[in-house]
Amino acid sequence: MNPANLNSSPFTHNNQTVRKVMLQVQIAAIPALLTHIYLFGFGIVVQWMLAVATLIVVEYVMLKMRGRPVMPFMTDMSALITVTGLVFCIPPEAPWWIIVSGSAFALIFGKHLYGGLGYNPFNPAMLGYAFLLISFPLQMTQWSLPMDLSGHTLGFMDSASYILTGQIPGMTLDAMTGATPLNEVRTGISQGISVVETLHNESTSNLFGLSSWGWVNIAFMVGGIWMIITRSISWQFPVGFLGSLAVISFVFNQIDPNTYAPVSFTLLSGGTMLAAFFIITDPVTASTTPKGKFIYACGIGVLVYVIRNWGAFPDGIAFAILLMNIAVPLIDQYTQPRVFGHKR
Repeated sequence: MNPANLNSSPFTHNNQTVRKVMLQVQIAAIPALLTHIYLFGFGIVVQWMLAVATLIVVEYVMLKMRGRPVMPFMTDMSALITVTGLVFCIPPEAPWWIIVSGSAFALIFGKHLYGGLGYNPFNPAMLGYAFLLISFPLQMTQWSLPMDLSGHTLGFMDSASYILTGQIPGMTLDAMTGATPLNEVRTGISQGISVVETLHNESTSNLFGLSSWGWVNIAFMVGGIWMIITRSISWQFPVGFLGSLAVISFVFNQIDPNTYAPVSFTLLSGGTMLAAFFIITDPVTASTTPKGKFIYACGIGVLVYVIRNWGAFPDGIAFAILLMNIAVPLIDQYTQPRVFGHKR
């Protein structure tokens, strides 16, 4: 046999590249982006543009400092996914320095200081989000009211003016901001108001039978299902996360429906679907074995429910993901599949 005819392993390949996978994720987020714009206005577009500008500067400086080629790493779109995920997590009319500082922190401390893409143990977007939540809690909790509650949304120029200068000529944004449904539920419980009463009050009114946050979550789910079909992400992540979150939510709701929200609210509020399909599926910081992916996702689901109901933050997704990132090496170690041809 001619040795020249032998190829080096591995012998199976696919046509996926980092850039292609990241582009598929970016495309899958378009339904959620359009839904967000319709319900909350163009603030998210302004924030995304600021995030991309920050990305270009930070990536260029850090790659130069690390002695890495600029264009190959800047065009793999991994940093774009990081800032896009972060943009969806912040209030659309937050001051400009929120997204700039959050994006810079996520890229510098969540990615480059660990050696760049493939070496970071923590999800960069969630690390940046946790940094913002802890550092600027007031600015991170003032969300614009959706269209079905405020009656209108801000256009691109009005959003840009408020984000960059803090004011809009002839308009006061205080009348257009309020707490998210998760915040409303926590506040209501602390005041002795049951979950049932809170979910039926004016601040959580519905649009065509579904809350605005519910529509955004469904839009994320549509994009996520497309990624599963195209095999851009593994099904174990959303199934494990949403399944565990639904089960624990159902159990506690059955025990005390006045204190614990129903499953539908749990799954369609906050950043649940964003996390299920776009955040916990990060191939670098998540578990890599089939069983490990499911265990990792279930752990995040349980932690999210615990933090939401008994922790200090209304939506504990960022902290749940970061905590499970720590456990990934241990999970992978004990869930390695049997090697082909090896008998245990």
